[in-house]
Amino acid sequence: MSFFIEGIDRRCREHRTFDSFLEKEYSFSCLSAQKESKFTHLLSFFRGNQLARKVIDKQIRQNINDSRRIIEVVMKADGNEAETRRRVERIFENLMGYDAFDHLSRERAVRGAGETEHVDFAIQLEAGLDAEPVVMVELKRVGVDLALKHLKQVTSYAIDSGCEWVLLTNGREWKLYHVEFGQPPKTKIIEYWNLLEDDVVDLADKFDLISYKNVKRGSLKKLWEKATVLSPDSLLGALVSPESTKVLCKILRKNTGVLVAAEDLVKGIGKLLNEVASIELSKIKIILPEKKKRPTPPKEATAPKTEIDPAPTVDEPVILEDNIQEKKENE
Repeated sequence: MSFFIEGIDRRCREHRTFDSFLEKEYSFSCLSAQKESKFTHLLSFFRGNQLARKVIDKQIRQNINDSRRIIEVVMKADGNEAETRRRVERIFENLMGYDAFDHLSRERAVRGAGETEHVDFAIQLEAGLDAEPVVMVELKRVGVDLALKHLKQVTSYAIDSGCEWVLLTNGREWKLYHVEFGQPPKTKIIEYWNLLEDDVVDLADKFDLISYKNVKRGSLKKLWEKATVLSPDSLLGALVSPESTKVLCKILRKNTGVLVAAEDLVKGIGKLLNEVASIELSKIKIILPEKKKRPTPPKEATAPKTEIDPAPTVDEPVILEDNIQEKKENE
């Protein structure tokens, strides 16, 4: 069965959809009723697990596999930074469509507040020493794991050059960062992939993000806009907005029969978050939906009360003890 599954998986990759694979590769007419039922169940399992993966160009697949091999070779040989650089430049040429002479500026000078530094190389869309850098690339030897100190180094180069994008790689790992200028500047990781471990289809998408044709079309700007929209503060803000809390309260009431207040819902969401996300949530100004005021029922009309004047009262004489005593003495 495992051989059969692997065979279907392999053949699925050659077709654009799973259904076209079925139409061209298999016919139910040759199966008995019992086998047809089992086969149908098996195919539904495949559909549910999306074995019909995205089809990529054969040349791209070959270029990715070739890139893997050259990095594996230099990895086994424990190659130095210069040997790693040559392999990485080939990846930029063969897999991402850059011209090594026109688009990769090696040892580009960066003039900051102190001494002049040199970045490993910068990606540029035009030829020439005065071309604007689009991505600053910091390269480390293939056997060195990427670290925070490497990022700080290339980020400083990017800030001094006014470049918003940074790529950190050792041939195996690839990390793409965006630099947001401010006080202080902020560096945010946007994408990460591993050439030796990730799936070929995923690698095709990741390398395509920073390919020459897409960068020239403005893909990096779109990538940053998407990352901004999907940032924690943006997502949390949308999640606890009056519109969202109102809908969520309705769903909870429908599913459980319990009426939950918007304030309690926001507190419950806060308990689901980790420490970092909770801090982001605390920074958001939460506006709860306004509570609907119940209309006050109209008062029933009542007949006006007839006021009755009280009966006149006769003032009784105040009898003081002194007056009584005086009368006795006169008698």
